[in-house]
Amino acid sequence: MEDIDRILTDKELSEDNVQKSLRPRTFNEYIGQKLLKEKMSIFIRAAQSRNEAMDHILLYGPPGLGKTTLAGVIANEMGVNLKITTGPVLEKAGDLAAILTSLEENDILFIDEIHRLNTSVEEILYPAMEDGELDILIGKGPSARSIRIELPKFTLIGATTKAGQLSTPLRDRFGVTHKMEYYNIEELKEILVRGIAILGIKAEENGIEEIAMRSRGTPRIANRLLKRARDYAEIKGTGVLNQKSVKGVLDLLGIDEKGLDELDRSILKSIIVNYDGGPVGIETLSLLLGEDKRTIEEVYEPYLVKIGFIKRTQRGRVVTNRGYVHLGLEERTDQTKLF
Repeated sequence: MEDIDRILTDKELSEDNVQKSLRPRTFNEYIGQKLLKEKMSIFIRAAQSRNEAMDHILLYGPPGLGKTTLAGVIANEMGVNLKITTGPVLEKAGDLAAILTSLEENDILFIDEIHRLNTSVEEILYPAMEDGELDILIGKGPSARSIRIELPKFTLIGATTKAGQLSTPLRDRFGVTHKMEYYNIEELKEILVRGIAILGIKAEENGIEEIAMRSRGTPRIANRLLKRARDYAEIKGTGVLNQKSVKGVLDLLGIDEKGLDELDRSILKSIIVNYDGGPVGIETLSLLLGEDKRTIEEVYEPYLVKIGFIKRTQRGRVVTNRGYVHLGLEERTDQTKLF
C-alpha cells in the first residue's frame, strides 16, 4: 500500500514547515504529559543551578506523542543547542563520533529510534554517556592504536517506540526513563485550539471536538487532520471548521469515528476473514497486507490494542469482541481458539 498521503505515518513532523510552526517551544506551550513536564522542570532547574548538563533521558511510547518536540522544549528551557539524528542513520562508529565531538558544553543530542542503533555505534556511546570520553581507533592492523578524547558535558535524549529492544547496558545508562502516554480528548482540543490560533483558522467548538475524537490520542495526527480540515473547509465549506465540514473531510480520508483508517480496518478484517479472528503472527499479517511489519507494530497496533480491538497473546494477535462490533460483524462462537 502507498503511505504518502496517509494521516498515520511514522515519519517526523520536521518534514513539514507548517507542522514545525505548531511545535511548542516552552513548557507553558507544551500541552499534556503533566507528570513528565513536572519532572523535567525540576531536573532542568537543578541542572541550571549547578551549571551542569542534565542526566541522560530515555523517552518511549508510540509515535506522534511529542518525543522530538519535548527534546526541543528541554533544549530551549536549558538555553543550549539541540542536535537531532536517528538510530538508522548512524551506520558507523565514526558517524556518531563526528556528532559527539561537535557538541558544546551542556548541549543536547537527540537520537530518535535509538533501539535501531548499530551495535558498534552503541558501544562507543557507553563511555561517552558514563565518563564523558570517546574511544577512537586509529589505523589498522598491528599499527592500530586507540586514543581517548574528552567530550564536553552533554545530555543524550533517546526516543524509541520499543523500549524492550534496547540492550540492558544502554538502557541502564539513562538516568531518567519515562513512558509517553496517549492524550485525552480535552488535551487534544487544547492542542487544536493552539494550532487554530497559529494558522489563523476560524472554527466552532463542535468541529474542534470532532477532530479531537478521531485523532487516536495523538497530537501529530490531530495537527495533520487540522490541516486537512482547513483545506476542505476553504474549498467545500464556508471556511469555518464546523462539525459538518470536519466530518466531510474525515469521511473523505476514510477516518471513522474511532480514528481508524483503511489499514486499521484491513488489519482487523484480515485477521477475522483469513484466520477466524486469530491468533496470527506479525510476519504472516505483514505478508497478508503487503505492509512493513515495523509499521504495523509501531504505528497501528498500539492504538488497536489500547482501544481493545486487538489482544496480543503468545501465539499472536486476536481480534476482540469490540473489534467485531466496530466492523458490524458477529463475534465467532469458538472461543477456544483464543488460547
